[in-house]
Amino acid sequence: MTSVAETKLKMLQGSLRCLVFGLLGLLPVLGLPFAFAALWISGRVRVAERQMWNAARPCRIWGVVCAATGTIFWTGVIALVVVRLVLAA
Repeated sequence: MTSVAETKLKMLQGSLRCLVFGLLGLLPVLGLPFAFAALWISGRVRVAERQMWNAARPCRIWGVVCAATGTIFWTGVIALVVVRLVLAA
């Protein structure tokens, strides 16, 4: 069984990992897997946040914002390129 301190530590590490992956998610095209990973990590951290306070919550939130922005923007760019290629053929 995990202790409260261990659970909090995992939650803090997950929040920081979410921020780092979210920032990497802003990279052109290559950042998409990182953005998806950040969103996945954020979901897992949120489950633990319901039971106890997360000091790194702002880091998790900024990670989600960056990941969502990167995902939407780069998915749109890729979609435009694919549509352009299809129409040019």
